[in-house]
Amino acid sequence: MMPERTRAAAAGLAIIGAMSAPTIIATRESRLALWQAEHVRGLLMAHCGLEVELLGMTTRGDQILDRALSKVGGKGLFVKELETALEEGRAHLAVHSLKDVPMDLPPGFELAAVLERADPRDAFVSNRHASLAELPQGAVVGTSSLRRVVQLLAQRPDLRIEPLRGNLDTRLRKLDDGHFDAIVLAAAGLLRLGLGGRIRSCFTTEQMIPAAGQGALGLEVRGDAAALRAALQGLLHRPTWLAVHAERAVSRALGGSCSMPLAAHAVWQDEQLVLQAALGHGTQPRQPLLHTRCSAAVADEAAATSLGEQAAATLRAAGAGRYLALH
Repeated sequence: MMPERTRAAAAGLAIIGAMSAPTIIATRESRLALWQAEHVRGLLMAHCGLEVELLGMTTRGDQILDRALSKVGGKGLFVKELETALEEGRAHLAVHSLKDVPMDLPPGFELAAVLERADPRDAFVSNRHASLAELPQGAVVGTSSLRRVVQLLAQRPDLRIEPLRGNLDTRLRKLDDGHFDAIVLAAAGLLRLGLGGRIRSCFTTEQMIPAAGQGALGLEVRGDAAALRAALQGLLHRPTWLAVHAERAVSRALGGSCSMPLAAHAVWQDEQLVLQAALGHGTQPRQPLLHTRCSAAVADEAAATSLGEQAAATLRAAGAGRYLALH
C-alpha cells in the first residue's frame, strides 16, 4: 500500500503536471522567513516536482519596530503584503510561521497545509544566566509577546519586562549589547538558523504554554487555487494539522487578537488530543492566569475545533469575560 502522504503527493503532481511556469512563494525577507521559504521550496521540488522561485517582501510588521504589535494592528501586519501578492497574482503561495497568522483569514484565502511541527517551546536566552530561576531580583527580560509577559510574571513577579521587537538577529544583538539580562524567543526559530547554542534552557510547555501554532509552518493560497491546494496536500502533516486546529479554535472562540495574552498548545497522547490553554489579563499582567486542560478523541477538523471551543468555554466559566472586557 502506498502511504497516504505519498499518494497525496502523487495525486497533486498529476494535477499540476501540466503547469510549466514557476510556482512563486511570497515570503518576508528576514533570515528566518527566508529559511522557512527555502525549506518549503525544497519540499515542493522534491515531492511535487515543481519549479519554485521566491518573492521576498518587507511587511509593515517588519517596518514598525518602535511600537508593540498589539497597538498597530497585530500580527496580521506580517502577512498582509504577502496576501496582496497572492491576490494580484505575483505569487502563488505564502509561507508563514503559523503563530503569526490571524485566526480568521480574509475572504478568498485559505490555509492549504501545515507542515510537521518543529520544537514548540519557548527558549530562555542569556549571556550570563542559565535559567529564569537564576536571574537576580529585578532582572530585565526582553519580549514583546503579551503571552510570554503574563507567564513570566506568574513565575517571577519581580522581573522587569521590557519590549523587544525586530527580527531574530536584531533581538540577539540587543541582548549582546547589554540591553537585557535575558530574552525569550521561540526555540524553533533559533534551531532552524543553527543558533541552538544560544539557548541556555527551554521552558517546558507546562511552564510556558506556547502560542497557538507555535513551531509549525502554514502554507496560504488563494481560495481558487484548486490545483496548487491539491498538490500541497502531500506536505500536510495531519497530526499537526488537527492539533493547531484545536489551538486556533480556542483563540477564535475568545475573539483572539494580538492584544490577548492567550496560550494554547495541544499534544497527542495515544488517540487523545490533550489541549492546555492559559489566559492572562491584557492590561494588568500580574493578575492570576486562568488555566484549562481538556482532551478528546479527535479524528477530524470538526472534532479539533470542538475541543478548542470546549477549552474556551472553560476559560469563560473561570472568569475570562473580566479579562477580555477591554479587548
